[in-house]
Amino acid sequence: MFDQVTLKLNVDPLILSALKEDITSEDVSTNSVMPNPCRGEVDLICKEDGIICGLQVFARVFELLDDNTEVKLYAQDGDKVTKGQLMAKVTGDIRTLLCGERTALNYLQRMSGIATYTSSIASMLEGTGIKLLDTRKTTPNNRIFEKYAVRIGGGNNHRYNLTDGVLLKDNHIGAAGGVKEAVSMAKEYAPFVRKIEVEVENLEMVKEAVEAGADIIMLDNMDRETMAEAINIINGRAEIEVSGNITKENLEKLSGLSVDYVSSGALTHSSPIMDISLKNLHPIE
Repeated sequence: MFDQVTLKLNVDPLILSALKEDITSEDVSTNSVMPNPCRGEVDLICKEDGIICGLQVFARVFELLDDNTEVKLYAQDGDKVTKGQLMAKVTGDIRTLLCGERTALNYLQRMSGIATYTSSIASMLEGTGIKLLDTRKTTPNNRIFEKYAVRIGGGNNHRYNLTDGVLLKDNHIGAAGGVKEAVSMAKEYAPFVRKIEVEVENLEMVKEAVEAGADIIMLDNMDRETMAEAINIINGRAEIEVSGNITKENLEKLSGLSVDYVSSGALTHSSPIMDISLKNLHPIE
């Protein structure tokens, strides 16, 4: 759950921006059928099994439209939910419920889909000692929601943004003139509290990264045989991350390999949404 400071400073502005995208001047459909205030209630129904995530954000959408809206939750983020399950009831002005429905569901469906997919991969890594990481391959202006969903699903966050840490990728190495030069320049520039991670694509680069004193070496898009050779070269002198098109379908290639982390952009860029609906809207006294 987001704390109150994060909610007000970083989450609310993004939700308001999403609402403004959906309501530029008025909700013509709602105003056509509901010209006057009318108190009502609607059910939040799960339409498939999964891990629910984003209920606080879902509720916040309606609260920002009208602080008199009440959301009663019957589940919490991280719960396993099943098809047909009632997860919440939303009570308030029917016009508010109709105006906020799509934005609220967009957040909830997306975040729950990420949490569900992440959970399925995290379960495959149980007992291996390998930590599952996300990446910065997130939807613009939705990173805070998507990375939160990864954590709820049992994954871990890699750096949140470019300020969080040093990750020297192929183009950084090219700009610096080589692995040794890039690491040396990073050590001179970056504060001592930051680790230096280097992305490598072949065994020669692995050797250079080790000799340069990289703290973490990312093995990018390597086959299993090459990864095994790279691990022998590193020989405990740096932490090891594996990356590059990691999905549920090819995770087995890490079996038996001594690596510390596996990062997957698929957690955020390829998770299917979870099917969730608001149903049974009706007026109440």
